[in-house]
This record gives sequence, C-alpha cells and structure tokens, in this order.
Amino acid sequence: MFGGDDLDNATPTIFGKAAKRAICDTDWDDDVADPIDAREIFDLIRNINDPEHPNSLEELNVLQEDHIIVDDANNMVKVQFTPTIPHCSMATLIGLSVRVRLLRALPRRFKIKVEIFPGTHASRDAVNKQLADKERVAAALENSHLLEAVNTCLQSA
Repeated sequence: MFGGDDLDNATPTIFGKAAKRAICDTDWDDDVADPIDAREIFDLIRNINDPEHPNSLEELNVLQEDHIIVDDANNMVKVQFTPTIPHCSMATLIGLSVRVRLLRALPRRFKIKVEIFPGTHASRDAVNKQLADKERVAAALENSHLLEAVNTCLQSA
C-alpha cells in the first residue's frame, strides 16, 4: 500500500500533530450530557493512514480540526479534507476511509458528510458526488479489494 514508483506526491510535507485532548473528571461521569464536538471527531479520524505514505492524514495536513463541523442537536457531522496535491488520485479512497471510520464509530443517528475542501482538488465535484452517494459507498465496500484498502488505512485509527 505504501511506497512504490507511481506516487502522486513522492515527497509530501510532514506537519506536526496536535496535542492530545485533555481528559477531565466529567468525561467519566455518565450523568453529564456530553455532546459530540469537532475535537472528538478529529480524534476519531486523525490517525487514519494515508494510502500512499506511512503517515497519518493529520501529519500530512489532509485533516484539520477547523474543517470539521458538528451539529450534535441536529445529528450532523461534516468533515472537509485537503488532498496533498490538486490531482491526488487517492482522494476518493481517503474520503471513503474517513466516512467508514465515522460510520463505524458514531451513533447511527448522525448524518455524515465527507467532502474535499473547496479549491484544493481538480476533481472536487466528482469526488464529492461519489462520497455523498450512499449506494456507491455501499457498493464500494462490497468490493473486497477496496474494503481491504480502506481497512489498511484504518489500522491505526
């Protein structure tokens, strides 16, 4: 999965990682209402592996906390990601990996929207259309090779 001669971006810029979320006493108290927020979503997806490089999506700056919108009251999560280059052929796989991670981790009440951040990819509209189509996502996950690629990306998430 990693490496090879046909990388879209052979030398990506590596960024630092955000500090871990501080844990407080109320985090363990089941009587305290704890709405899901952008940081919690970021913590769920930050360690997803890039399909081409041995780095996380956070380290490559593909995922950023300030590109996540959560409306807990209305059951909506929106994640926008930034591919490392404008013609990244892995953008759909990255988006699918983010979507699958959230589908597996969040309560079913949430509507999850994953899309490419505006102005960062040449085929943004086409990729976003694929990621928003529930039937296409379901069909993609029935493909054993694609599911294996997604699961490889999610190994350390």
